[in-house]
Amino acid sequence: MLEIKVPATTANIGPGFDTLGLALNVYNKFYISEIDKGIYIDGCDDKYRNENNLIYTSMKYFYNKINPPKIPTGIKIKIESNIPLSRGLGSSATCIVAGVVAANILSDSNLNKYELLKIASEIEDHPDNIAPALLGNMVVSLIDDGNIYYDTIKIPNELSFCCIIPDFELSTSLARSILPNTIYHKDCVFNISHSTLLVSALLNKNFDLIKIACKDKIHQDYRGKLIENYYDIVNMSYDLNCIGVFLSGAGPTIMSIIKDDDINFIGEMKSFLESLDNRWILKKLKCDTNGTIVNVI
Repeated sequence: MLEIKVPATTANIGPGFDTLGLALNVYNKFYISEIDKGIYIDGCDDKYRNENNLIYTSMKYFYNKINPPKIPTGIKIKIESNIPLSRGLGSSATCIVAGVVAANILSDSNLNKYELLKIASEIEDHPDNIAPALLGNMVVSLIDDGNIYYDTIKIPNELSFCCIIPDFELSTSLARSILPNTIYHKDCVFNISHSTLLVSALLNKNFDLIKIACKDKIHQDYRGKLIENYYDIVNMSYDLNCIGVFLSGAGPTIMSIIKDDDINFIGEMKSFLESLDNRWILKKLKCDTNGTIVNVI
């Protein structure tokens, strides 16, 4: 049996739409093994316990793509989920990565991480969540002429990421449908400059620049309108002197970056969240540096 541990991710990170992603130290675990026939899935809602399960369909995509000589006759999947669904924390990416990694091992295909990244990104349609889920750390990734190019950034140890997670979901398809079809030239320049500054500020530990660097003109303001109290939470985060705020993935989770020595942010933000109509929880997380880990048990 394979035990596959995949980290949550936060993508876009402000201006880095579909290009920046970061792994977080909360994980989904998947226990996957070959059985004589059929498919057996446990640990998720009934509606996902069938052949349309994303882990299973990712495995099938892998086998159709690679056409290996060995394909399991049946699959058993057990899910231990710690990442909330449809909250912008990469839960779908963990399923895709787990499926592709399991398929690679169970078929003795021996593909390397780059090849796995390429296949998983084809399923997801962009690599910003897939890359950090598989590789760990913060990853800059892009697709050019069908090839994936990426580079890893080490996040300074003194930074933490405060996930502010609501009790309501926001579908990725809805969050994408609200985005404009045309983007002004000045907004493109804005995002290019800010995403470049964000990467530079993190690499050089110029934390005073991160607040400005997290600004965006392509997706956050459009999606923020779909999230009740989005602007209230963003403004409160800055009032509490966080060093940056951004929408996690497509939302609705909001991510605040703080220094580890900030002793006030957590308590005061929790008190503020309790005053809102919806229930919000706050999790203080660190950047995961390992990515996907596989054990044979």
